Amino acid sequence: MEEEELPLEERIYTVPLGKVKYTPRKKRAPKAIKILREFIHRHMKIEPEKILIDPDVNHKIWERGIEKPPNKLRIRAVKDKDEFEEEFVEIFLAEG
Repeated sequence: MEEEELPLEERIYTVPLGKVKYTPRKKRAPKAIKILREFIHRHMKIEPEKILIDPDVNHKIWERGIEKPPNKLRIRAVKDKDEFEEEFVEIFLAEG
């Protein structure tokens, strides 16, 4: 029997997306995604290409359209390794 591997690291963050207000209205949701990636890159010390965003997080950012993303987003970031021993981070919505 194989044991279930636990993630290397799991953290819960509240990501401030307030800077999005200062970008053009039709570019705010894509900018929020970029801010989220930069935040995770800075706090989890991993390259932005190795950050996987769950579709629920994407839906939460885009839920009110391109012009009105949320001001804050509570997420759960899980750092893990793939079969090639390369680290990556998955981002999920935090419960509660």
